[in-house]
Amino acid sequence: MGQSAVAILKAASYSAALLNLLRRGAQLCGLDVKEKRVLLKPNLVEFASTAAINTHVAVIAAAVELFRGLGAAEVLIGEGPGHRRDTIGLAEEAEYRHGIARFDALFVDLNRDDVSGLRGFADQPEIYLPKTALRADLIVSLAKMKTHHWAGATLSMKNLFGMVPGSIYGWPKNQLHQIGIDRSIAELHRVFPRSFAIVDGIVGMEGNGPIQGSPKPSGVLVMGSDLVAVDATCCRIMGIDPERLPYLRLAAERGHVLEGRIEQRAESIVSVRSDFKLIPHLSTLRLS
Repeated sequence: MGQSAVAILKAASYSAALLNLLRRGAQLCGLDVKEKRVLLKPNLVEFASTAAINTHVAVIAAAVELFRGLGAAEVLIGEGPGHRRDTIGLAEEAEYRHGIARFDALFVDLNRDDVSGLRGFADQPEIYLPKTALRADLIVSLAKMKTHHWAGATLSMKNLFGMVPGSIYGWPKNQLHQIGIDRSIAELHRVFPRSFAIVDGIVGMEGNGPIQGSPKPSGVLVMGSDLVAVDATCCRIMGIDPERLPYLRLAAERGHVLEGRIEQRAESIVSVRSDFKLIPHLSTLRLS
């Protein structure tokens, strides 16, 4: 196997020229979306004004403009929050409806979208997934850089949990938890191979993530088409050893985890590394 390109871009704040940064990252990663149907999948979980739970609205708005400018045939935004909430109400509180032009026309609630069956998912004979996601030529995981009290870190791959409809599988996506979080993450990565990642680490979350942690200013955006390589890179930026995360080990056959297999472009990991606080039972994940 060759190497996977992952772009690390410094962004001091959400008032930075995010569209220009995303254009640079797309170029560094060789992204081509001309005439493709693109589905942007942010991380929209809960809302609290003092927390950094969700993908920031400025990153999503810039991503919409990026993919339109790159010639995508269609750009939609879709999310299926893990908790049983009013999804549009969450989008309102997170300022998505005000900060993204024509948001309501672009947005699909993946928890309640029409579905189609896909054979073979873990030990299940079939999984039902949103038609909007299945018809997309490219899924863009607009993840938030956060610790996770069960998975260790939640990044572009874990963000795919929002593709599974809660209206069928319950909240917080109960059947995925029964299968096992790590196995489900790896399986979702397998069934959505046409993916690209943009991880919002401008302000991430450390400690007891993905909801109750503390904001962690990290000043980075991380981009790439190999989601395993992107998440491994994010882990190293966070001071987490990606080889100790079970879901990354499970997915390693379909992507790169080892540093020697990842071509870091733009910034180096060492230039942006900022160790995230870990809750005690995750302390063994610390990268030396």
